[in-house]
Amino acid sequence: MLYLEEIFMLPILAQSPVQLEAWFRERGLPAYRARQVRKWIFERRAAGFDEMTDLPLDLRGRLAEEFSIWSGRVAAHAKSADGAEKLLFEQADGNRVECVLLRDDRRHRTICLSSQIGCAMQCAFCATGIDGFVRNLSAEEIVEHALQLQRLLPDDERLSNVVVMGMGEPLLNLDGVLPALAAIASPEGLGIGVRRITISTVGLPKGIRQLAEMNCLYHLAVSLHAPNDELRERLVPANRGVGIGALLSAADYYFEKTGRRVTYEYVLLAEINDRPEHARQLAEILRGRPSLVNLIPYNPTPDLPFRTPASAVTAQFAEILAENGLTTAIRYRKGDRISAACGQLRRSHS
Repeated sequence: MLYLEEIFMLPILAQSPVQLEAWFRERGLPAYRARQVRKWIFERRAAGFDEMTDLPLDLRGRLAEEFSIWSGRVAAHAKSADGAEKLLFEQADGNRVECVLLRDDRRHRTICLSSQIGCAMQCAFCATGIDGFVRNLSAEEIVEHALQLQRLLPDDERLSNVVVMGMGEPLLNLDGVLPALAAIASPEGLGIGVRRITISTVGLPKGIRQLAEMNCLYHLAVSLHAPNDELRERLVPANRGVGIGALLSAADYYFEKTGRRVTYEYVLLAEINDRPEHARQLAEILRGRPSLVNLIPYNPTPDLPFRTPASAVTAQFAEILAENGLTTAIRYRKGDRISAACGQLRRSHS
């Protein structure tokens, strides 16, 4: 449902630094106040204008009358013993979306952001598409999710990495994703360098080439999941009419234009795409390509029929890739006990 008290308020996160400075100038106020406000929101993690103590009291009141910091609300917060935390956001229109904070070690604090409410890609093994696609997230909504996840950290910790690997297909919402990532990367935003930001796609050649032409320097992760078209079309419907050849060609172009090595995500599904012959086929199609293969043992979802392969099967698959000269990593589960792992995010919450 709509939050009626905020209908006539401007979301401050939708204001660019230039727009916010103009708001102050139009009221005869110094433009540097805009930088103070943004510093409070992005760096000092303020949740309300009343916390901005180096602003005059009357100015704090004027800001609170005209702007809102948060357009949605945190509807649920789940914590896992491995340090992962998941937030369920309810947007102003009542739609819900999930995002995740991951703690990898003493230094790395990664947030997994969503780009859409729901997903239209319908990958066979992913829970996100079960509830269908609703709409794109706006840039300010994505930034808001990042800030709310940041607030889960103690004051002496900061975010180190961002992955757009949550709900939705980022390349179908570049109008929202790219401005959001620009704000997150900006020194006046969260200051997370572009080399620590990853965009994950189901593999849309047109969108990948568009990113390459824009010379985006973010890491690109392509969800491959199969080494041949017949199997990939069963698992990833978006492959129909496109083909792995066109996808790999677009990924090659991205590397050519940006110099950034492409990561290929591969969810291992027991007895479906995890056999030695699949590993050898994968090694063949990626041979000679500067890449990283990220193996992801399937994270179970009650609504789906797939199973996680045995550890020995995963290890054998990785060994075959390594023997064929591919750089390979195994992504160990984080947050699966709170349904926050890869492929488990949903619009609903139980």
